[in-house]
Amino acid sequence: MIGQQKVILTPRYYLDNFQYVLAFVRRLYGNLLNEAEWDFINRFEQLSPDAQCLYVRFSNRTGLFFRVGKLQYNEITSLPAAVDELITAGFIELLARNHEHFGELALGVFTKAELLELLPLAPEEIKPLAKEKKEGVVQYALRELDFGETITSLTTRETVVKMNFEAEVMMIKYLFFGNRGGSMTDFVVRDLGMVNFERHDESKMTARFRTRKEVEDKLLISLTNEEFYHLKESEIPAEDVYNWFLNWNETLPDLAPIAQPGYQKLVCKVGAYLERQKLPEQALTVYELSDQVPARERRVRLLFKNGSVDEALALCDEIAMSPLNAEERYFAKDFRDKILGIGEKKRTRKATTRFLSDADSVDIPAAYRHHVEAGVMNYYLERGYDAAFTENYPWRGLFGLVFWDIIYDTTVSAIHHPLQRAPSDFYLPDFYLKREELFKKRLAELQTKDDWRRHTGRMFNAKHGITNVLVDWSDELLALVQRMIELLDAEQLGLILLEMARNVREHSRGFPDLLVWNEQGDYDFVEVKSPTDHLGPQQLHWLEFFQTIGVRGKVVRVIWEA
Repeated sequence: MIGQQKVILTPRYYLDNFQYVLAFVRRLYGNLLNEAEWDFINRFEQLSPDAQCLYVRFSNRTGLFFRVGKLQYNEITSLPAAVDELITAGFIELLARNHEHFGELALGVFTKAELLELLPLAPEEIKPLAKEKKEGVVQYALRELDFGETITSLTTRETVVKMNFEAEVMMIKYLFFGNRGGSMTDFVVRDLGMVNFERHDESKMTARFRTRKEVEDKLLISLTNEEFYHLKESEIPAEDVYNWFLNWNETLPDLAPIAQPGYQKLVCKVGAYLERQKLPEQALTVYELSDQVPARERRVRLLFKNGSVDEALALCDEIAMSPLNAEERYFAKDFRDKILGIGEKKRTRKATTRFLSDADSVDIPAAYRHHVEAGVMNYYLERGYDAAFTENYPWRGLFGLVFWDIIYDTTVSAIHHPLQRAPSDFYLPDFYLKREELFKKRLAELQTKDDWRRHTGRMFNAKHGITNVLVDWSDELLALVQRMIELLDAEQLGLILLEMARNVREHSRGFPDLLVWNEQGDYDFVEVKSPTDHLGPQQLHWLEFFQTIGVRGKVVRVIWEA
């Protein structure tokens, strides 16, 4: 950024960050650490600074095996001495025969050319292997060669070491970040000024996990999800993946509530995979393990397809009684009508289709075929209106600005570490339930349009550039937000934000594409649809909600001019 002073990290910044994580985890989760994890922390603190640096370097890299000859860290005074100290202290060990179950990782640190040169291969073996990818060479070596001889050959010219305490380091990082997606790189991104996180009083941060079972259950789901990803990317038959998942599920303990959302997502991922692999019966069996979106809808469709019409109708009725989002609400009625219509030989139309069919149409030059929203915007501009692209952007921004301090309130026990981009319950029902009174109190404070303008303007200036999961910073955001404040009533704005808060994951999307207005105060939120486009359930949800509260919104169907 022009004018911004370049940030230079200290040579051992990564060690400082790792030690910060250790201290943070000791403070918040010391009662959850097991004996092995405490042993790792105590022994790590006894290492020399150089050895600590080298171990942290290993732990921040991908893989478990490393070639000592390839190490280049200028901030470490003596790499050979650090390696020897780590070996003596048991933090790393030389590649050996007992690492055969890590074979792919161990051989993976060499290039294909190096493997063909160093492996104990006969001349007649090398020629066909030269045509294989590296993975093929590795698999051949593991399958056909003695692992001990392989290791001896590979390490004749170079030392290879394996990092130890990988499970303990993984648990410590998991406790700190609360998920497997967090990375020590997040510290670097923050410290270089690339991301500006909301600052919190760390003394008010609360533990993400209250018991050892909570963290172990949530970690189990995370690791299983990663294993599923690798399995479906491999060439093993889909039926084997199905059997693997059922076997795993049968041994699954009763999960702590904190692990349930991840489990439900995993079930839906496996079910969708099996559907794509043309295994509908197996997919149905898996979907029956979940009652979350989109498992129930998929079950209805699969039940209907296999002839279980009564079961499909019963499940439609169940969904209609308690839909979890707009997709389920409209689907339950539409699909029920479809099933009954088949029996009565009636043709039915989905709610979204009916709404779209009743919409106005405009003629737009075919030159806008690949920029249909721009074509409709130009249509309104030519008729004296102002217009702006909106969709979800200003609504998410308005929500983030109005409720910023409530979203990141540490007293709600959803902020657990300083690199958090969103509260841990952001996409859960608890997000609204825990903050309902705070949301309504804030809206009660914003009685007039001037109140809304002042508050959003103040928050925009005070928080500009700070990461908020809903706010996409740009120069246009504040002007667009304040334009909406000018056009809508304070009560309407509050009702829309409360509806978003009740289900942030679903209700922060689906808003109309454009806002058009004129000097007389007339306006419309316009959902643009090309001749081949369809109206989504979440889009219909907002259009109907707008109608209910008196906000002007409509669909415009595009007809291409000849």
